[in-house]
Amino acid sequence: MRVVSWLIAIAFAVLPAAASAQNWVTAWTGAAQGPYPSGYATVQPVLTFAFPAPEAGARDQSFRLIVRPDIIGPDARLRFSNAFGTRPVTLDAVSIGLQLSGAAVVPLTSTPVAFAGARHVTIAPGASVWSDPTPLPFAGAGLLEGRKLAVSFHVVGESGPMTWHAKALTTSYIAAPGTGAAPAEHEDEQGFPFSTTSWYFLDALDMSAPPGTRTVVAFGDSITDGTASTLNGDDRWPDVLSRRLHAAYGARIAVVNEGIGGNQVAGPAEYSAEKPSPGGPAAGQRLERDVLSLSGVGAVIWLEGINDFGTQANATAETVEAAMRAIVARLRAGLPGARIIGATLTPALGSTNPSHGSAAEDAKRRALNDFIRTSGLFDGVVDFDAVTRDPATGQMRAEFVPNSTSGGPGDKLHPNRAGYQAMGAAIPLSMIVPGKGP
Repeated sequence: MRVVSWLIAIAFAVLPAAASAQNWVTAWTGAAQGPYPSGYATVQPVLTFAFPAPEAGARDQSFRLIVRPDIIGPDARLRFSNAFGTRPVTLDAVSIGLQLSGAAVVPLTSTPVAFAGARHVTIAPGASVWSDPTPLPFAGAGLLEGRKLAVSFHVVGESGPMTWHAKALTTSYIAAPGTGAAPAEHEDEQGFPFSTTSWYFLDALDMSAPPGTRTVVAFGDSITDGTASTLNGDDRWPDVLSRRLHAAYGARIAVVNEGIGGNQVAGPAEYSAEKPSPGGPAAGQRLERDVLSLSGVGAVIWLEGINDFGTQANATAETVEAAMRAIVARLRAGLPGARIIGATLTPALGSTNPSHGSAAEDAKRRALNDFIRTSGLFDGVVDFDAVTRDPATGQMRAEFVPNSTSGGPGDKLHPNRAGYQAMGAAIPLSMIVPGKGP
């Protein structure tokens, strides 16, 4: 307790000077992909006790979501989404604090969050809301890099279909239905008996940061979302890139992950709360919410397309190329000056995933990679294909195949922890920050 009080005292001491010249930068995201349970959650516990009826959603119960912002500043604001809800959702008792362990919060760090001065907010179907700026008295002196935060809130009444991000690969916590709101000072783990590896309603978190601080958005599908990486290990390729950038430039750059497992570039043509698909809306349909609306974006790294070529979608390479051109044009219009970086698709040849693995799919993948490398569409190209492909077989390198999340042989589609490490290490930092770094 003495150490916590010391940290808070330091934070208050540095807060006035730091706050005088700061701006908002998005420091964490969890892409809203559809209504629960549509999506590809990984190692998800059985949730029938927490959510007995998916169509009813949450009912008079509290959530404690665990998130790791890439930078932590003296002030935060939170975005809650009802993008795929069919009725208004009311949240109250919202707070943010420093995670201790499990569902417990470090004593004295839980801070109330308000919305236009009120301690509750109602979000219309299809809408999202930002909270008021919330001072974080525990954030100071650069001592919290890499630490996770606990965002707690209570759903008033019945939510209906819940907007969620299925593949969080991070353990969060849920109260039982009908248990009401936890008091704002409730910082222990009692009252949160159920665990989940997904995020609900919360889809973005901004931090105040010095001018010039920028966000890098990793945009893509399950190979950005982190399938087959380590649960709670934060070892997706964007996490690896983040640690390299912080080592080189400190907290002046944040990396956020906008991957969705199963996502496509060109499809599906139609997506709604009433007609969802597990991979979420197409890249162009979610671009405004997941990239253009974020704060302080200085670069986008886009890795996507393999799901367009699987047996379910079976798009042509030309269809995906045309969709990429249209999306990059929107990125350049909406983010003038930001660097748009393309990434080549990793191999799927021989995959045991029933939707992938054919020679025909691989031919389209190689054609799209040629387009990404040579079209001139992007400001730079990261060659993830060269990093992960075994040139002797055309398949993923053997050491990148075994599944790091749940064990087992892997599927020859999703890299494991070693594969994501290699991918994150292969990105030239000078591509993101021109003229600097290796």
